[in-house]
Amino acid sequence: MDLSFAISNPLFELAIILVIATVFAYIARLIKQPLVPAYLIAGVVLGPLVLGIVHDMNLIKIMSEIGIMFLLFIVGLEMNLEKLKKVGFVSAIVGILQVGLTFIFGYAVSFAFGLGMLNSIFLGLVAAFSSTMIVVKLLSDREEIDTLHGRLIVGILLIQDIIVIIAMPFLSSMSGFSIAAAGKMLTGTIALAVIAFLFNKLAMKRIFSFAARSDELLFLLSLSIGFLFAIIAAICGFSIAIGAFIAGLMMANLPYHFNILGRVAPLKDFFSTIFFVSLGMQIVSINLKEIVWPLLALLVVVILVKPLIVIAILSIFGYAKRTTFMAGSLLGQISEFSLILVIAATGFLNSGVFSITIALALVTITLTSYVLKYDDRIYNFLSGYLSVFEKLSVKEQHLEFIEKGSKPQIILIGCDRMGTVILRTLVEKLKKGIFVIDSNPEIISHLISRKIPCMYGVIENLEVLKRVNFRDAKFVISTVPDIDDNMVLIEHAKKVNKTAVVIVTADSAHAAAELYDAKADYVIVPKIISGEVLSGFLERHLADRKYIAKMRERHMAHIKHLNDRAVI
Repeated sequence: MDLSFAISNPLFELAIILVIATVFAYIARLIKQPLVPAYLIAGVVLGPLVLGIVHDMNLIKIMSEIGIMFLLFIVGLEMNLEKLKKVGFVSAIVGILQVGLTFIFGYAVSFAFGLGMLNSIFLGLVAAFSSTMIVVKLLSDREEIDTLHGRLIVGILLIQDIIVIIAMPFLSSMSGFSIAAAGKMLTGTIALAVIAFLFNKLAMKRIFSFAARSDELLFLLSLSIGFLFAIIAAICGFSIAIGAFIAGLMMANLPYHFNILGRVAPLKDFFSTIFFVSLGMQIVSINLKEIVWPLLALLVVVILVKPLIVIAILSIFGYAKRTTFMAGSLLGQISEFSLILVIAATGFLNSGVFSITIALALVTITLTSYVLKYDDRIYNFLSGYLSVFEKLSVKEQHLEFIEKGSKPQIILIGCDRMGTVILRTLVEKLKKGIFVIDSNPEIISHLISRKIPCMYGVIENLEVLKRVNFRDAKFVISTVPDIDDNMVLIEHAKKVNKTAVVIVTADSAHAAAELYDAKADYVIVPKIISGEVLSGFLERHLADRKYIAKMRERHMAHIKHLNDRAVI
């Protein structure tokens, strides 16, 4: 069988890339690692440094550029105006200061190792930005996006994304900078901005309102607008990725942007995979002697200095040390945009810069997943040292309402969804004697306005649990389904008050069995208890349509109440 034709066919090489990338991604998922480092390693294996299987780098380069384009298109699509308003003053200040200070440290250590001014500028920028893709995914998996540290992190990342997108076109042309080039870029910027403004004002809503009647047409139109602005950006002297970002930004405020996002996201995933694999393939050789010391120095900047900068600035604003620790530690990696920046400037950067950037991405992104996995242990170990930063505070963030000498009969942990139903019943029946712990600042603010005793915090943090009076509690109820958090709660509650009835929540029968073994008095398994309640309801009221209609109205009123309070 003659395989020479197949091997020389670009589609064969693309197939090999996808198969190998999938194998590495599968292994990464099995050992619970992020996918980006897996793609980079797959690229190194496929490239000339190891196997040297792929030869048509021109095709791979084109597809990786499309990957960058889709990546920025999605970033623009998710960056709507409402989201920008919610970033807040603190996130904006922290984001700007963190980028600036981290850049200075990154530039200084790179320059100190003799990498030259231009290379040092890019490595400083590489160190300054953190990965929106990785961090948001990790926070979403842990359901911590709505926590105080989650909101601060997302706000800081959003500011970073804005800074890097503004900087990209200027940085990619640094080697050929002149007055004429600067004038040309300014003209191109004005032209692109005017075209985008006019198109958004005059045509965008009209053409999409018609296209939205068909999912297929909506999908094709959104892609066409993305590619159209990519072409316009290229004509104006920018990369196609900038044009795609602007197109996404214009679509972000359309009422159909979630539909567009759902349709385009799989394409982004496909081309982004090609992009990250192609980065690894571009490592032709590694001179360890040349890069090892600047690499180690930059690892210190990214993993240690950058988080400390964030912790220090947030401490000045009065945030608690656990919140500042979580926000800082989860930003200790480099961004996918750092990789894009270096790719855009490969024509005039030292080859060592590229190798350092890839190594930084591999190490820091992998470490971030472990930091989040063992965050409680790391925090408890460093807690004493972090107390130093509390002295920097110029004001306190009040996210609690604690009555002096209060002796709560019921402690409720988690006041979202199920917790809200429980709280409403308890308030109606008891009036007093309730204390709530929740990790959503909006929920705590709402409870404070109602004068319900409460505290912001997470139950895995022993410092929070120790501040709550468990000694007089008759019931401790947790609606948080995290098994590790509930284990900590059961151990602490039973240690302080052996007579307290501890009720916790689990998302599976297996987790419920473990919690019962840990001496939980009762475990709520929502799927099971819902079935039990529904079967009992049907048994009693199957023929009573009036009662079912009454329950429907009551249920709808409760859902409307939750939506109006914005706690879902």
